[in-house]
Amino acid sequence: MAKRRDKIRLSPEELETFIEEQKSLQVATINRDGTPHLSTLWFAVVDGDIVFETYTKSQKIKNLERDDRIALLLEDGLEYDKLRGAQINGRAELHTDPEVVHRYALEVMARNNPGVDREMLSKAAESMAQKRTAVVVKADTTITWDHTKLGGSY
Repeated sequence: MAKRRDKIRLSPEELETFIEEQKSLQVATINRDGTPHLSTLWFAVVDGDIVFETYTKSQKIKNLERDDRIALLLEDGLEYDKLRGAQINGRAELHTDPEVVHRYALEVMARNNPGVDREMLSKAAESMAQKRTAVVVKADTTITWDHTKLGGSY
């Protein structure tokens, strides 16, 4: 008999689709005192990695400069039998070179602003890149769940 955990796990293909369906990413970093720092950001997937960009002076970047461990959460569903999610733990690669930041910022903006002219987004990303850091998350472990697979039994 299959374990419940195995029944609700997303396949790699299901995980890819699930991530693509999500708009916001919850990001956890570690504060100086060891407590978690949580924030929500827009993101993109580039070369198989989740990426986002944020102000270089933000708390999450200061935390990642000190300790590159990062946790991500993507989730949806409002009722228990509809809950789906993915927790990704890994390491953050930080990029401050404006050309690199521009590349990732453009992908995040394009993903979250469909229908907006890419050249216009590129100009905005170029401006943003001067004061931002791009974060590429290198996943170590991924835990997933999809309660719809339980067919109403718990």
